[in-house]
Amino acid sequence: MACDRFLYDPVHKRYTVDRYLADVKHRYGGLEAVLIWPTYPNIGIDNRNQFDWLASMPGGRDGVREMVRDFKQRGVRVFFPIMIWDTGTRAISNPMAAALIAEMQAVGADGLNGDTMFGVTEDFQQACDSIGYPVALQPEVAIDDLNMVKWNTMSWGYYWKYDHVPGVSVYKWLEPKHQVHITNRWIIDRTDDLQYAFFNGVGYNTWENIWGIWNGITERYAAAIKRIGHIYRAFPGAWSSAEWQPHFPAQSSGVFVSRFPQQGYTMYTLVNRDSVDKTGRQLQLPYQSGLRYFDIYNGRELHAAKEGDLVYLDFPVEANGFGAVLQMKSSLVDKRLMNVLAEMRQLSAKPLKSLSDRWTPLQQSITQVKKTVRYAAAPKGMVAIPGVKNYQFKTQGVMIEGNDLPDGIGVQHPWEAHPARSQTHGMDIDPFYMDKYPVTNKQFKAFLDATHYRPADEHNYLKDWKNGTYQEGWDDKPVTWVSLEDARAYASWAGKRLPHEWEWQYAGQGTDDRAYPWGNIMDSTLLPARDTGRVMRGPAAVNAFTRGASPFGVMDMVGNVWQWTDEYTDLHTRYAVLKGGGYYRPKGSDWYFPEATALFKYGKYLLMSPSMDRSGSVGFRCVADK
Repeated sequence: MACDRFLYDPVHKRYTVDRYLADVKHRYGGLEAVLIWPTYPNIGIDNRNQFDWLASMPGGRDGVREMVRDFKQRGVRVFFPIMIWDTGTRAISNPMAAALIAEMQAVGADGLNGDTMFGVTEDFQQACDSIGYPVALQPEVAIDDLNMVKWNTMSWGYYWKYDHVPGVSVYKWLEPKHQVHITNRWIIDRTDDLQYAFFNGVGYNTWENIWGIWNGITERYAAAIKRIGHIYRAFPGAWSSAEWQPHFPAQSSGVFVSRFPQQGYTMYTLVNRDSVDKTGRQLQLPYQSGLRYFDIYNGRELHAAKEGDLVYLDFPVEANGFGAVLQMKSSLVDKRLMNVLAEMRQLSAKPLKSLSDRWTPLQQSITQVKKTVRYAAAPKGMVAIPGVKNYQFKTQGVMIEGNDLPDGIGVQHPWEAHPARSQTHGMDIDPFYMDKYPVTNKQFKAFLDATHYRPADEHNYLKDWKNGTYQEGWDDKPVTWVSLEDARAYASWAGKRLPHEWEWQYAGQGTDDRAYPWGNIMDSTLLPARDTGRVMRGPAAVNAFTRGASPFGVMDMVGNVWQWTDEYTDLHTRYAVLKGGGYYRPKGSDWYFPEATALFKYGKYLLMSPSMDRSGSVGFRCVADK
């Protein structure tokens, strides 16, 4: 995820490629390529298209280009996604294939991953050819038409059926240079994925930050990835062998072997699909003079037992584990190989089963909000919200995915042991004051005139204003294109603060658990009509729907603009809880940022930097303490 805190430091406003790579190197041995994802799940909250989201990354395209360069200087290739379903946001003038290939050339990227695509279509290859910029094309799901293997040089191995007997990758079988990356994003036990990858001599997608939900690789599987990766890197030519032979005869039941011949050596990969250790004879090979044999996985030389025209190799393969044997001409054995053996001996010193496979959700913490000065009476434009005992705070996130990891998705409120999509919690809420309406353009202009506030990162700041002011007739429209930091600056100047999620919801519901400020039945006449166009029309005036008041008289709470509330952070992700739902949602795909008009629903909006975070459908209102 582009917003991963190991990749970008919002405090010092810089990309931290070295920090990101050092972390994955330490935990599972590093990687060969990264897929940088700046779009989903935030795309669709406004009409920014996939190109706009990339350009909104810190530093714009120049900053992205420098980040890509940093990866490539460290030997790591860089991919970006094809959001083929992004057909409802801001229109582009060129065909998507031509535009994306040109974008990859502009930032120096190496590949494109086709999100939801069953094969990246040939127009992308034609676009590469037309400008002479080769890009690796990699569909997410599969390749529908095997003819596409001609230009889809890579693919994700998604939805593989894991039987006891390992299956064979049809794409690699047809074209041994085709590189599959097995992908199983929500899985915790990665044994099947890694064994099928190693058996086929293909790659693995170490996907942990899944749309801001952390499915971390546990110690056991990180160790397995580190060992497999080390073998792959030590013998890079083996895995595209034109004479690859899956299901080479094995000598132990439950152990399956693949053979990868290359000039001067042959590599054998083994996977033990049984839950018991296998020892003794594992391989039977034709005798050839002048060969030596090495248990690469365990880092030692093997002494072949010759019987007639055959040799037998004895070595262990642990339960649900891996093995690798190298057959090499004696004349090619060198110091580099001895170093590989020493490294593998160290990496494989502990059995995988002795390492922990315990998964725990990443803990989140709420960003603390200071109380304001206490007001004896409601400040101008604010409504008094009485205190309440045992308010039943019920909340439900509208995130599209994540149910496969129920203890990791959603918000970890301060009283919860782990994140959750839906929660109910009884709580006391102190009395406070809330802005009757969201902050308007006119009010925000007054703040700017008084303070001359300018954010350090101005990209997308007040994007719909011209020449330092809002458009004519927009006085009473809610201010948008303001980041969480911009909203906090305004609140501090006004002697206020942003509301907690539960304060915002209570001010809208009262104590009767209603779904909407006016009651439990949705009434489309009490909020703006939805905008589904590719050009956003702008929000409605905050006072346009006078019959939509909450029980306490708070107005314009739902259906106009999303409203900033709390910020949460874990080790890898920052996000904000958005309430109220926005008036805009593009057509064309269910993958766009979902709506949440009901008071008890919330949107989880991933944060990276103000340039990315500002949106044409996100505004705010303030509260003050009583």
